[in-house]
Amino acid sequence: MDSLDEISRIRRELEDGERKSVVLARRYDAEVEDVWDACTDGERIARWFMPVSGDLRLGGTYQLEGNAGGEILDCDPPAYLRVSWLFGVDPGFSEVEVRLSPEGEGTLFELRHTAEVPPEMWGRFGPGAVGVGWDLALLGLGLHLSGLPLPDKVGFELTGDGRRYIAASSRAWGEAFEQAGASPESAATAVAATTAFYLPTEDQS
Repeated sequence: MDSLDEISRIRRELEDGERKSVVLARRYDAEVEDVWDACTDGERIARWFMPVSGDLRLGGTYQLEGNAGGEILDCDPPAYLRVSWLFGVDPGFSEVEVRLSPEGEGTLFELRHTAEVPPEMWGRFGPGAVGVGWDLALLGLGLHLSGLPLPDKVGFELTGDGRRYIAASSRAWGEAFEQAGASPESAATAVAATTAFYLPTEDQS
């Protein structure tokens, strides 16, 4: 895996208001219907993302193992999905939207995560805390759609590929943070905190 190439395939944007939105877009060499199935079929979700349970249909609820859960708010196959994305005791507003559209012989995948973020968390991590997690998810989806083996999710951050990918992702979100209006100093602080959070040692190369 070429970590820098994988990172460059993702376009990142940040909307910094009262609610924060991170936006990711990437093209996959797969048909829209295949990408939609990979994002909505429970068995396939577990293969590239994490195990999920619940009533996976419009109006139903879902729960990702050890992670977020919520309600399926909108579903327009194979183009649009919107879910609430709730984690913790008092999560506040948090929603994830996925849009799929044909692009050449492939699919443009767009994900928007909008949430109310505590000021102390935003001040420390900026968009990277959630952005790096979504970058890892898009990597897994890409490998799955390509039929390539996925790295072990447990301990990926200990491998050379994993460390390079996470560090590059954190830097990319720092750039998006600065482009959205953060000062270079604030962006650098957020990159350092995010990288330290995801990587278990001080070596962040």
